[in-house]
Amino acid sequence: MSIKTKVHERSLVLIKPDGVQRGLVGEIISRFEKKGLKITAMKMVWPTLEMAKKHYDQPVEAMMLLGNRTIESYKEKGLKPKFSDPIEIAKDIQTRLLKYLVVGPVLAMVIEGAHAIAHVRKIRGGTNPLSADIGTITGDYTIDSYFVADADERAIRNLVHASGSVEEAENEIKIWFKSSEIMDYDLAIDKILYSMEWEAKK
Repeated sequence: MSIKTKVHERSLVLIKPDGVQRGLVGEIISRFEKKGLKITAMKMVWPTLEMAKKHYDQPVEAMMLLGNRTIESYKEKGLKPKFSDPIEIAKDIQTRLLKYLVVGPVLAMVIEGAHAIAHVRKIRGGTNPLSADIGTITGDYTIDSYFVADADERAIRNLVHASGSVEEAENEIKIWFKSSEIMDYDLAIDKILYSMEWEAKK
């Protein structure tokens, strides 16, 4: 297996309805491009409820983890969650996310490159804008927080979704794109990163 094959990854990135409506699409895309990541698929989509449900579908184990993390977060803030059962909490979060995703068009992208998952998530920043680092998308472009979102019983407005793992990306990409919609081409950065490998083949 070549070095390129080992480190090359794909991530699904969604610029969510708030990012589209605020006119931040160009700015967000440019951050990934300037990093040297490659956009191999892109389209504007107004998600259906069915698409949104597939996107946020999680196994019971993941739902339990999400629910328990939320309970711990509430305890740290000295607050009481709406539900005591982790699964009920996770379902409530999913409902909020579904409502958020279908409210308007999103820009869906497949972004590829060396260590794409980690790089994309670093550029995106933490999901809570209040604690996200300055210099990231969520840290720079939104002042929402879980405090405000919870008070309104809605999902946090954090502009961008980015896949959390290679496996998650593979599953998510299939929801948003056909294989025929994903382009295969090289950028200059590919030649820079993998030139030694290519030189050896001459």
